[in-house]
Amino acid sequence: MASTSGASLSIQDVLESKRDGQPLSPAQLRWLVEGVAAGTVTRPQAAAFLAFVYLRGMTDDETVALTLAMRDSGQVLSWQVDGLVVDKHSTGGVGDKVSLVLAPLWAELGAYVPMISGRGLGHTGGTLDKLESIPGFRTDLSVDRLRSALSDVGCFMNGQTAQLAPADRVLYALRNETSTVPSVPLITASILSKKLAEGLDELSLDVKWGSGAFMKTLPDAQRLADSLVRVGNGAGVRTRARLTDMNVPLGRAIGNALEVQEAVACLRGQGPEDLAALTCQLIGRDAAEVARARALLDSGAAFERWCRMVRAHGGDPDATLLGGGCAERVLLATKAGRVTRCDAYDLGRAAFVLGAGRRSAGQAIHPGVGLVLHVKPGDAVQAGQPLVTLWHVQTGLDRALELIQHGLQVG
Repeated sequence: MASTSGASLSIQDVLESKRDGQPLSPAQLRWLVEGVAAGTVTRPQAAAFLAFVYLRGMTDDETVALTLAMRDSGQVLSWQVDGLVVDKHSTGGVGDKVSLVLAPLWAELGAYVPMISGRGLGHTGGTLDKLESIPGFRTDLSVDRLRSALSDVGCFMNGQTAQLAPADRVLYALRNETSTVPSVPLITASILSKKLAEGLDELSLDVKWGSGAFMKTLPDAQRLADSLVRVGNGAGVRTRARLTDMNVPLGRAIGNALEVQEAVACLRGQGPEDLAALTCQLIGRDAAEVARARALLDSGAAFERWCRMVRAHGGDPDATLLGGGCAERVLLATKAGRVTRCDAYDLGRAAFVLGAGRRSAGQAIHPGVGLVLHVKPGDAVQAGQPLVTLWHVQTGLDRALELIQHGLQVG
């Protein structure tokens, strides 16, 4: 195994060690990540490293060292606030607008929430895309403005800056190109390097499984959750995780502006039960904290905090959301019975083909299209009863109807 002194480190030693199943030292991993960020480690060399990790795995110590090196490849934020600095991360799902509710609610409970969020890709929505359906809302605030927002409001929801974990952007792109995305150590390091760069004291994780999630099976989601918790705590941030079912969409709205509307209703104490319950469970560390969060959410007190956050980002919380002018179509039950299928993947794909999602980074989306479910599994329905309402602009309508017919069934 290679020496860990900087002068004698070489990419050949690092690659050969990992190829042969030997653990890499923190010094080796930091040297490698610094080289990835600087470009002195070539793309083929970085791709070989990813392939060897995919095949050989990593110990927890290695994954902690890789995570910290990726975090330290760029700026690590710090906050001059008197209180607990916390955040939440979800592995992605359909109708998942928890972040929009959780950030102002947690701030209303006295925490500071510096939330760095991402965009949607494929059938899962992105928090930034939802927020940008609010007129004027900016997701590219400078660090100085973020510090002001956190101090004054208690929370912000911004995009990742170029200075945060730059090595992750290189490795993330290469993972897609080299079919090494499913590696649990690489997923863990990618997620946590960005979150740890936020300067957190505590991190709550929502690890989803099911048809609409990245992890399709409960055992796979459990392995990822266990890894995230071990490595997050090993890196010095109190980390906990919940496993949540994404076989059925969360809430009833799927689509950017539609999900903002549902989140606002929840902050007013009028949201769907599954959304409200999960938000509070992710905030609370025990039953008493969950109950306190739920009482505050039901009171509607967090709505004003939401309005303050929107204004801090340049948005107008009273304005009509972007994406108006869509045609509306209501699908009715053709027979009486009970809802036997409400598949998150099919329904997420339906919103996607209508224009709510993107196939590649940078592709434009439509903020107003999507769908709202009027029923969930087990609900009794009568013939002629509304099942789902679509908002569309003709694009993808026929395919969306096929997906809904397959994904939402009455038996």
